[in-house]
Amino acid sequence: MTLDTAAPLKSGWRRVKFGDVVRLSKARSQSPLADGLERYVGLEHLEPGDLRIRSWGNVADGTTFTNRFEPGQVLFGKRRAYQRKVAVADFAGVCSGDIYVLESKDAGVLLPELLPFICQTDAFFEHAVGTSAGSLSPRTNWTSLAEFQFELPLIDEQARLSGLLACARESVESSASALDAAKVMLRSGLVSIFATEGSSPATVEMSQAVVRPEWRLVTAADISVVPITKGATPSGATGVSDTGIPFLKVYNLTFDGSLDFSIEPTFVAPEVHSKELARSRVQAGDVLMNIVGPPLGKVSILPPNFPSANINQAIARFRMREGIYPGYIAAYLLSDWAQRWLGSRSKKTSGQQNLTLELCQTLPVPLPPDHLVESVVSAIETLFESVRRTEERKSVTYRTYKKILNEVVGDV
Repeated sequence: MTLDTAAPLKSGWRRVKFGDVVRLSKARSQSPLADGLERYVGLEHLEPGDLRIRSWGNVADGTTFTNRFEPGQVLFGKRRAYQRKVAVADFAGVCSGDIYVLESKDAGVLLPELLPFICQTDAFFEHAVGTSAGSLSPRTNWTSLAEFQFELPLIDEQARLSGLLACARESVESSASALDAAKVMLRSGLVSIFATEGSSPATVEMSQAVVRPEWRLVTAADISVVPITKGATPSGATGVSDTGIPFLKVYNLTFDGSLDFSIEPTFVAPEVHSKELARSRVQAGDVLMNIVGPPLGKVSILPPNFPSANINQAIARFRMREGIYPGYIAAYLLSDWAQRWLGSRSKKTSGQQNLTLELCQTLPVPLPPDHLVESVVSAIETLFESVRRTEERKSVTYRTYKKILNEVVGDV
């Protein structure tokens, strides 16, 4: 719903300010458990472009969040608004202070069903990003968002548009469900690859007793060519100016082994990279894992031709010796075998999880015999390729939905 004050309005439509028809909820819960709230939502739980909340944290595990939300309210990520994180709550809980909880002031003026679609338009995000302040972690504010202007039709037309968009959205949901199913198959497949049939990381830990015949058990340190280490953040030596040396943070890591440096690219000064941070330099083929969460479990392989880079203190570097395929180690780190082993030993304080380098070094890793390496790696690649193909189909469906969204309510 872009604003063009020179363009004529459709009959019955009117220009409104976002803050005139939308309310910022200020409901709080100082003791979520006592209030019967079981789940919390952080920015990491909101997926760009996905109106559903598909993951969350458990309040019982500890949280400092107090912003309360109810089913039907819209959650909008005000930090790094360019990530386009908007979702509709289908349960009650508490959320991060970096998430605004929005609702229609009057259902007779703005249908609650239309609000999330308005918040997904390019015009809304452009306004949010354009009014954000801060270099490394820009945030928009409610005062600025409230000034966003758009064209609002009568209620009957809102109902028609909401129905049309809901149908288009169902296609996106279907592709998202297919992706969820592919990820479940990946998770199950990784469990079975690394251990004997019937063994489950939910009941036993990785040990020589559960690895497949002929396989052997080593530690992560045993197969590393250099010590497993973590990075650091030197004061004043990183920034957004491209020095040619990427400085990687947890949000650049993923849950599928890929690296996403498109998110808030940060760089480190060459002299710091070569001297102060020489110990934690990373290169193509290195496997990275976050050791500070939640969520723990992000793993990425530095792709070929990626420049020499550095990492912050929340990331551990695994550099495998010759003959150890990085994709194999990344897959194992992403598997429930490694995730549960590390997670059960992580230190949990104030809602945060931390892994030590000692845990990373002593992590038990099953290795197949030489004559099975090729087939095992092929099976792993097949599992990940299935997820990638499903993700591509979801992307195509989402792009179609976005085109409809912007044509219907984004450029009226």
